[in-house]
Formats: sequence, C-alpha cells, structure tokens
Amino acid sequence: MSDIERLALDYLPVIIFLVLGAVISGLFVVGSLLLAPSEPDPEKNSAYECGFNAFDDARMKFDVRFYLVAILFIIFDLEVAFLFPWAISLGKIGLLGFWSMVVFLGVLTVGFIYEWRRGALEWE
Repeated sequence: MSDIERLALDYLPVIIFLVLGAVISGLFVVGSLLLAPSEPDPEKNSAYECGFNAFDDARMKFDVRFYLVAILFIIFDLEVAFLFPWAISLGKIGLLGFWSMVVFLGVLTVGFIYEWRRGALEWE
C-alpha cells in the first residue's frame, strides 16, 4: 500500500464525518425552507432590544443607552467567566485565592451598585 493510500485510509473517518455533516446540514436547511411558515407575525417584526423598528434605514441614529447596557453586560459576563476556573481550582489556590476573588467580586459589586444608582440600567 502506498503512502497516499495509507494517508487517505487514515483520514477516511474524518472525510466521512465532514460529508455526513454537510449532508445533514443541507437537509435541515432545505427542510426548514420547505416546511417552516414563511409569513412572520407582526410581533416578530416589531422593535425588540434596540428600541427601533427592525426594517428601517440602517444609518439612523438610535439611543446610546443600548451600547451602555451591552458594554455593562459584557463586563459582568466576564465576571462569571472568571468564576468558573476559580471555583474549579479553589482547593489548590487556598485562602489567598479565595480572598483575592472576594476582593474582585467586591470591586465589581461596588461598580454594579454605582451603575445601578446612576440609572445606567434603566431603559426608559
């Protein structure tokens, strides 16, 4: 058996997986185009998170508070991302690691309370 045949045989499961994934994905796309209802309900086309109509001029100005809420969400979402590795390694890092995270959470809590009192989380 030549090197190319051996290499193709080694990668055969990967090729089968990719082809099967592409076929199944294509079937799902075609199936949703054929079977899904195509008339969206007026509620679906109404203004959602950003506060303006979904099908309007893309260059229109809209409220900067949407950006502020999005940035605050990212900041506090990163807090949760730091909590998972900390919780897993808590047994190894000891009391210094525990109190470091308490200080980190305290600073973020103070920042959250400050933003809350300033009204950054209020939409109206």
